[in-house]
Amino acid sequence: MEGFRLAARFSIATNRLNYCGPADAAPVLYRAIVDGSDRAATEEALAQFEALYPYLEAIARKHGRHPFDPEVVEAYWIGNALLDDFGREDFPPLLRALVARGLPGFVARELERDLPAHPIPHHLFHVLFVGVGSVTGHVTTNLSNAELCRPGWGKVREIGPNQLEVQQSTLVAAEGGVALGEDRRATIAYDRRMLPDLAVGDTIAVHWGWGALRLERSQAEALERYTRRSIAAAHRRGVLDSRLADPEAGRGTTAG
Repeated sequence: MEGFRLAARFSIATNRLNYCGPADAAPVLYRAIVDGSDRAATEEALAQFEALYPYLEAIARKHGRHPFDPEVVEAYWIGNALLDDFGREDFPPLLRALVARGLPGFVARELERDLPAHPIPHHLFHVLFVGVGSVTGHVTTNLSNAELCRPGWGKVREIGPNQLEVQQSTLVAAEGGVALGEDRRATIAYDRRMLPDLAVGDTIAVHWGWGALRLERSQAEALERYTRRSIAAAHRRGVLDSRLADPEAGRGTTAG
């Protein structure tokens, strides 16, 4: 799948919620997803997503690729080998790029001091280490929003006109931070034009309660593997404490 279309699949839900990106981007993203049109306009819109684009640039720069190369986009949202050789030295420029997009400078300095030995530019690592909502300030940094914002996965159990019943992975509070918990039954929204020919038993990626992508087996395995790596790396910082687990609390409420 072309990189701009893959990025649009994970980005449209947050744009519709007015959490990320230009206010008028959703129709362009939708057309890109369903028929592959408006590539230039889609890439222009996605480049304005506050946290997304600095990560795509960092992965692309590390490997001499374009930010919307399909493997670069897949690395950030799902996970692949492009993440494996990142180290602490790669993250200060990325944090500075996030400051230019809205991350408070004092937060970036704290994060740079606390970088783990093997940080990875995966979306879940961003959600847990930098903090969901920390760049835009549009959502509170807590476990409930981290669970919604992470790229999760679920097996389709029932298919309705606009909703799916899935057996979905979960993120739960654990000693010192978070962990993957037991799968649970969940109802999520989906669009038949975005996920045509979906069948019971398929595994899909989920982002902010939205069915984003049907996953190949190798992708589902990679997403779980890099999810676990992101959790482990973020735990080493030691900040995923009771504030993250408390739905009513957050690091600096929505200002972070």
